[in-house]
Amino acid sequence: MNIIFKKQRTIVIVILSFLIVSCSAKVDKPKNVILFIADGCGFNHVDATSYYQYGKTGMQIYEAFPVKLGMSTYLVNESYDPDSAWTNFNYVKKRPTDSAGSITAISTGVKSYRGELCTDTLKQSLENLSDKYEKFGRSTGVVSTVPFSNATPAGIIAHNSNRQNYLEISKEMIMNSKADVIIGGGHPYYNPDGTLVNELAERYIGSKEMWDMNNGGKPIGSEDGKLLPESEFRYVGGKEVWDALSKGTVGNDADGDGEEDPWTLIQDRESFQRYMVGETPKRLIGVFKSGQASQVERDTTGETWEPFSKPFIESIPTLREMTLTAINVLDENSKGFLLMVEGGAVDWAAHEHVLNRTIEEQIDFNKSVEAAYEWVEKNSSWDETLIIVTADHETGYLLGPGSNAHSAKTNNEKWKQLKNNGKGKMPNVEWFSRKHTNSLVPFYAKGAGSDLFLKSAARIDPVHGKFIDNTDIGKVLKSF
Repeated sequence: MNIIFKKQRTIVIVILSFLIVSCSAKVDKPKNVILFIADGCGFNHVDATSYYQYGKTGMQIYEAFPVKLGMSTYLVNESYDPDSAWTNFNYVKKRPTDSAGSITAISTGVKSYRGELCTDTLKQSLENLSDKYEKFGRSTGVVSTVPFSNATPAGIIAHNSNRQNYLEISKEMIMNSKADVIIGGGHPYYNPDGTLVNELAERYIGSKEMWDMNNGGKPIGSEDGKLLPESEFRYVGGKEVWDALSKGTVGNDADGDGEEDPWTLIQDRESFQRYMVGETPKRLIGVFKSGQASQVERDTTGETWEPFSKPFIESIPTLREMTLTAINVLDENSKGFLLMVEGGAVDWAAHEHVLNRTIEEQIDFNKSVEAAYEWVEKNSSWDETLIIVTADHETGYLLGPGSNAHSAKTNNEKWKQLKNNGKGKMPNVEWFSRKHTNSLVPFYAKGAGSDLFLKSAARIDPVHGKFIDNTDIGKVLKSF
């Protein structure tokens, strides 16, 4: 009897030990994933904004996240060598990625070429994040301050071997995808500065109905009665799709129940604000009233080149408002959701070396992260929601003044720090490129599953420390 009892006790101990090891090795999988991408944002874009906002660095809410790393962004067949990056000043300028190549890596976990959206080097479609999450019944959505068919938001949902095929991409997103939320710019009846294209467009927008049968039978368009060029509708699926969206008659079976799920189109800022709380439509597409981005191309009359010296266009929602609207739609799904939020015009301003608008766009982006953080604290928890904040690439090679001077005696002196002039004052900076670079970009994460990114950080940069690759985002998020 004693021998039998000892054997039973040994078996119990072995089983308990196995269970303890298994539990300790278990990774918490997030129910909800919110991925924030500040297009073109490098470490110094964050610091320049912080100097202006707070007079010091390290104050952004995501800079206190438990996971803080660098991230490489290079294309297929390229690489990032830390030693070369900090000994050869021009190293990071060589063959940099673009937003399409980077979002493909982020969304699929696979490197590809410039200009390709979720297709591999043979131009075959790759499984992206929406494909993956929709298989498990989760809701998906994208939000951007630029046209939703631009590379970064499109790469979460669509597949195309050429990012410039806006018409095809937007049609796929609207007509064929199972996405639940799409929000961005590219409104066909508005200019990039938020003004109406013409008087006839104003009549169309005011009536919310087709105006084609009015004005003596002349179709809506320019003042001579001609149609607006089809190209004006390229970001929203073409005129036929746009008209159907306006009528609420376009969509597909998004949830697999055999019934059509039409989109609800919103355009006015008041509509975005209304859906930030309370009841929402099942599927929502929001196209704010700008032909391009939300604020970066607004009129510069009276601007003093300080951030916000020219007020934002009041009729266009902030990224914070768009983010909360999207979350409020998506969180109806008990299985969870995936949301990508892009501050798309940080890149646009950085390309032009316009520092005040770079800072404006970064602040708008930061406020959207803060809003999501507050939502997790009040309505979810860090045990079920993961927030990631990163960039697709760096734009502008933003450094401190006097960098790469011939008088530099050491490599460290080639890369100068930004000059802080105090809170509310523009820092002194210098730009060294009008294009993208392969510089490391910041990566922050907090919540369920975030520790997996620490495990992925196998390499070390002499300045930024441990770093991951952009493909690690796709690999980790698709493992949940």
